[in-house]
Amino acid sequence: MDLTFMRQGYENRGLTKKQLNTDPFLQFEAWFDEANTKEPIPNAMSLATVGKSGKPMLRTVLLKLFDENGFVFFTNFKSRKAAQIEENPNVAILFNWVAMERQVSIIGVAEKIKTSESLKYFMSRPHGSQLGAWVSDQSSVLSSRKILEMKLEEIKRKFGKGKIPLPDFWGGYRITPENFEFWQGCPDRLHDRFLYTKTADEWGIERLAP
Repeated sequence: MDLTFMRQGYENRGLTKKQLNTDPFLQFEAWFDEANTKEPIPNAMSLATVGKSGKPMLRTVLLKLFDENGFVFFTNFKSRKAAQIEENPNVAILFNWVAMERQVSIIGVAEKIKTSESLKYFMSRPHGSQLGAWVSDQSSVLSSRKILEMKLEEIKRKFGKGKIPLPDFWGGYRITPENFEFWQGCPDRLHDRFLYTKTADEWGIERLAP
């Protein structure tokens, strides 16, 4: 299929270094707050991992917490993403905010958060999502959806109307950033890109060619 006729025009006036916060976490927070008013799922992010095979994998996950310590998402520890992180904790994430003509990409190192942190989030999840964490043997091969439905009924019987405990195979990862890139779409493909890189106790900022 020939898609060369498809065009995306950018209308933003651009981004200058003076407009950026010297702290990339605060800059991300400012952009995220704006995305939260304009994007349907502002916390959706693409997560790239590479295991010992050297072959990359990419999927969309949801950001559930961010602060000056990093960016947190939750998953099944038996999943392919978790297996690759165990083999190679270097990861990349990307936020693509189309309505704002902006992207933020972050490269960093992922590590498991404390069980107490995972439990706190797990207990805030809807009942159905808690059950789903127990039901899905994530990334394993299924012969039919019927197996999932049967296991769901089994888990419902097991826990009844009581509280659903945190599975020992489920929890969060925190990505500690090593660099951030903030991308702002501009007319004529002359986009603005700024790279934050940690140097000693501060973040350096460099403009990159589009």
